[in-house]
Amino acid sequence: MSWLVILFLILLVVSGIGMIIFILMHSGKGTGISDMIASSMYSTQTGTSIIEKNLDRITIICAIVFMVSLLVLMVIYPQGTINS
Repeated sequence: MSWLVILFLILLVVSGIGMIIFILMHSGKGTGISDMIASSMYSTQTGTSIIEKNLDRITIICAIVFMVSLLVLMVIYPQGTINS
């Protein structure tokens, strides 16, 4: 395995875990349990919109890195070329 493949595999795993974490950190938009918990934690609304915007940006960046690394790995290893 070359260093390029190892680099893209690490990027794929880290960005995938990052996407899971950052998606779960988003606050609920409805009236469910997550909204009740979030409303009790945020008693004031100052600063929450900035946090949400930054969280959205980080999630989008993780998704782009995930997709690019996945596409590069698909080009490097087409179907059926990995030997055990």
